[in-house]
Amino acid sequence: MTDTQPAPHLIGGHEHTGPEAMYANDLASRHLGITLDDHGDGHATCSMTVTETMVNGHGITHGGYVFLFADTTFAMACNSIGSVTVASGGDITFLRPSRTGDTLTAHGKRVAATGRSGIYDVEVFRGDELIAVYRGRSRTLPAPPAGR
Repeated sequence: MTDTQPAPHLIGGHEHTGPEAMYANDLASRHLGITLDDHGDGHATCSMTVTETMVNGHGITHGGYVFLFADTTFAMACNSIGSVTVASGGDITFLRPSRTGDTLTAHGKRVAATGRSGIYDVEVFRGDELIAVYRGRSRTLPAPPAGR
């Protein structure tokens, strides 16, 4: 670890220092085929292809999967700042449906931060069409005491 690298935190028994480490241990997101495409200071981009097991009885993507996808992108954006950060809340507005075979892309970015609290917006797209907007509230965990 250098002076420019964040000190690792232990979450669930795993050291996390950024989105790549978090993604490597995120079995739920990886199982659904969510990929971490890009990230930087306070932002992240992820993608996911809708599979037949993700659709509801109306033949459109179940809202829970769209929420999970947006929430994962939010988590990657939050944790791109170098500290372990978790959600304190989140909500989503669905604008348009998606269906089996659609590739969704989500762009998340920090819009406000005060102390250990932050607000992030995530826009979910199907191609060029905005299909959902998510707002997440974050809380950065305090660094563990020295020697732990």
